[in-house]
Amino acid sequence: MNFAFYDLETTGITPAFDHPMQFAAILTDAEFNEIERVNLRCRLAPHIIPSPQALAVTGLRPAQLLDENLPNFFEFTQSLAELVKRWSPVIWTGFNSIRFDEEMLRQAFYQNLQPDIFATQFNGNTRFDIMTAVYAVWCCRPDLFEWPVDEAGKVRFKLDRLAPLNGFEGHNAHDALGDVEATIHIARKIAELDPDLWKELLSSRNKGLVQSLLESFKPLELVGRFGGGPPQITIGCLCGYSSSNPNQAFFFDLDAADPSELITADEEMLAARLEETPRIIRSVSINKSPALLTAHAATEEQTRRASILADAPQFRERLAQVMAARYPQVSDATLLPVEKRIFGGFYNWSDKALLNEFQGADWRHRQEIVSSFEDARLRQLGHRLVAFYATGLLSEGERLKYKNWLQERWNAPDQPETEWMTLNKARNALDELRAGASHDAAMLDEIERFLADRMGAR
Repeated sequence: MNFAFYDLETTGITPAFDHPMQFAAILTDAEFNEIERVNLRCRLAPHIIPSPQALAVTGLRPAQLLDENLPNFFEFTQSLAELVKRWSPVIWTGFNSIRFDEEMLRQAFYQNLQPDIFATQFNGNTRFDIMTAVYAVWCCRPDLFEWPVDEAGKVRFKLDRLAPLNGFEGHNAHDALGDVEATIHIARKIAELDPDLWKELLSSRNKGLVQSLLESFKPLELVGRFGGGPPQITIGCLCGYSSSNPNQAFFFDLDAADPSELITADEEMLAARLEETPRIIRSVSINKSPALLTAHAATEEQTRRASILADAPQFRERLAQVMAARYPQVSDATLLPVEKRIFGGFYNWSDKALLNEFQGADWRHRQEIVSSFEDARLRQLGHRLVAFYATGLLSEGERLKYKNWLQERWNAPDQPETEWMTLNKARNALDELRAGASHDAAMLDEIERFLADRMGAR
């Protein structure tokens, strides 16, 4: 099966409140031979304040953010959706892509009313993350790579340090296309140096296979990075699924506790044990290509403990209930910003048909379609898009409402619920960059002037 290696450069690190400015991808065959490459950019969305840190690191000049020769963000997502459709089915692959790029891409599709926000997961597509594979190499075959070490002696798993140290030349870090080429280099090395490990890791992109492995109730090795430390292997087995998310499995650490000592515990005692260190239970997202490997060297004690869990369905159910109580659901999801309601349910067939019509319509017709959506999220996002890209269609009252919304958003108070970049946050970030004295002063001046112009602050 072909791979679609890809990477994004973005306005910041919060998927719900930032967006991609560059999408680069290389389509390869199963042996990593290049078939096609793309490098797409777009203009800044009208409501976004980009992170000064992101601009300083990537070197993206403020003038490029508003380049009229580039498509706007809505048109950009249309091109991405068409590319995903044209390349499918493939294995969508990146470096830390499942934790970041996938989330950013999904939000881009959602906020721009693309009909298939999970396009990289459906129609025969699967997902794989080379960072997860690198963690597995570190734990299982550390001899395969040279490992970058910082001044404190800690191994760093950043692509811009790992790839050059292992034979990749000319890496243009913080450029999406350069990162894609480096990711392919790392993937090829793993596949060539340990094809068996590569094959086992790659099989984890199949959610059904991961679920089947877990439900064997045999000891398995889960590779992960927990608590900010280096990657490690946890030997454990399935102990239930989340009641609110069937893709979230609970993985019992067979070395951290003996389940026979917990089976008769009440809910209060179980809850207390779950808070202890080391953690008894890890969470596994079965649809996010976890590094779940066969435990060939499982001990008799680990096997015995796994069999106890296999034979205790009621205990597993109680564990799941206690886990659910630790993470209560928001009582009223409608109070969340629309960006945070992306998982608030699938669209009905009527809205799905209107979304397809919306993508091909002109803006006047799109404005009419927005009023017909049944889903409140689509109406809100749709009205926003009309205000962004067809302001002339708004009434005087609607234009004033839009202007006030922008000002309120940009000047929102610094509170936990304000997850997006505000004017005050941007100014503070600029001050920190200047104090660090490690970035080009002229670039920082450009960013400051850009922010002032965007806010109408001068």
